[in-house]
Amino acid sequence: MENAPFIHNTAVVDTGSKIGNGTKIWHFSHVMPNAEIGQNCNIGQNVYIDNHSRIGNNVKIQNNVSVYSHVIIEDDCFLGPSMVFTNVINPRAFIERKHEFRTTLVQKGATIGANATILCGIKLGSYCMIGAGAVVTKNVPDFALMVGNPAIQIGWVSKNGHRLHFTEEINHIKLNHEKINVEETNQSDAFIVHSKKTNPDNNGPLQMAVCPETKEYYVLLNGKVEILNV
Repeated sequence: MENAPFIHNTAVVDTGSKIGNGTKIWHFSHVMPNAEIGQNCNIGQNVYIDNHSRIGNNVKIQNNVSVYSHVIIEDDCFLGPSMVFTNVINPRAFIERKHEFRTTLVQKGATIGANATILCGIKLGSYCMIGAGAVVTKNVPDFALMVGNPAIQIGWVSKNGHRLHFTEEINHIKLNHEKINVEETNQSDAFIVHSKKTNPDNNGPLQMAVCPETKEYYVLLNGKVEILNV
């Protein structure tokens, strides 16, 4: 079949699992029967995909990663080598806790660096970046850059993974513009339109940044980052 999944002859893919077209599963990996993997994924060497885990499209999983039950990976995510998921908050060898599994959600475009650890029951926001070796213990905002143990946020990154440097050149703009033709205004006015839509009562500090690669504009408002579509 054209563009059928590729499964290395040392990999074990159990009957009942769902694997999308174009996905590659490499040496010594194991996919359990109730796992779901989307299209055009790359599953590296010695990866374990558990029952009741879901992996979206275009996901890259590097060597020695275990995706345990109740872990959900959305499209376009990157899981670095030997990073670790968990699914029980207080495991004991002598107590059965399978009924206590907590769902972990990795949202679209997120990157998790090598040897990072993700505690169960949290959400990693879209396009966030988790630094190598970080231990993440709480929810992560979209576009956030997290490092350390326990992980703390040290900044923001763009969709393409570049550090964003926000400025306050348009600080304290009053959002009293009901209708603006974006094509006839500058980026600051377009920012007002966007902010009015997402938070009409906000009069606080407004900040903007630009991705050096794509030249897309980003807005920082009330501790949240979004792409400015103009």
